[in-house]
Amino acid sequence: MKKFPSKFDRLDRTLHFGVLAASLLLITVITVDAFVDKSFVTQPFYRIVQLCVCLFFLVVFFTELYFAPDRRRYWLTHWALLAVSIPYFYIADLFGMRLQGDTEFLLRFLPLVRSGYALTVVIGGICRTRTSKIFVSYLSVLVAVVYFSSLIFFVLESGVNTYVTSYGTALWWAFMNVTTVGCEIYAVTVTGKFLSVLLAAAGMLMFPIFTVYITHVIDELRKKEQS
Repeated sequence: MKKFPSKFDRLDRTLHFGVLAASLLLITVITVDAFVDKSFVTQPFYRIVQLCVCLFFLVVFFTELYFAPDRRRYWLTHWALLAVSIPYFYIADLFGMRLQGDTEFLLRFLPLVRSGYALTVVIGGICRTRTSKIFVSYLSVLVAVVYFSSLIFFVLESGVNTYVTSYGTALWWAFMNVTTVGCEIYAVTVTGKFLSVLLAAAGMLMFPIFTVYITHVIDELRKKEQS
């Protein structure tokens, strides 16, 4: 018997479409500001957008918590989503706190972690098979990791790394590292070196999943032909 989604599941997916839309707005602002002057971390407009997005994420979290069939279980399994939805920089500015350069820069990407979970929920409602859900989810995460890593690398390494002359070189660096091939571009900053390791680890973890998925598709086609 086919299992239909519950009211909570339908509400959950609807809210996560909103999360993806808000995340897209934040990504757009980050991208535009980064390409214009590479200093979006200090832009007042970005601060306002990030605050609004974080507040929306918090509303989504507590709405889901209120309608969850088991609130205790929801809290225990989703507390990390609350942690990445808190507008840390607004709180820091409110109390006159100053954060270090790289730490401040990376924390501004933190709310986008929330969109990763929303993406998996939406994909779960669209894809038909479990294998397809896993494959599309991992592929989306891999693309997001490569894009954000290249953007962060471009902003931080420009001006201090003679090899990073454009975003294209940063994107090339990201693709070569995620495939674990490597290239002639080396990171200079601490964050850039960390991203190099992160991309290589992500590539080693995710590329075998693609092989498993292709093997699964081939086996399914063979079974259909035999039947």
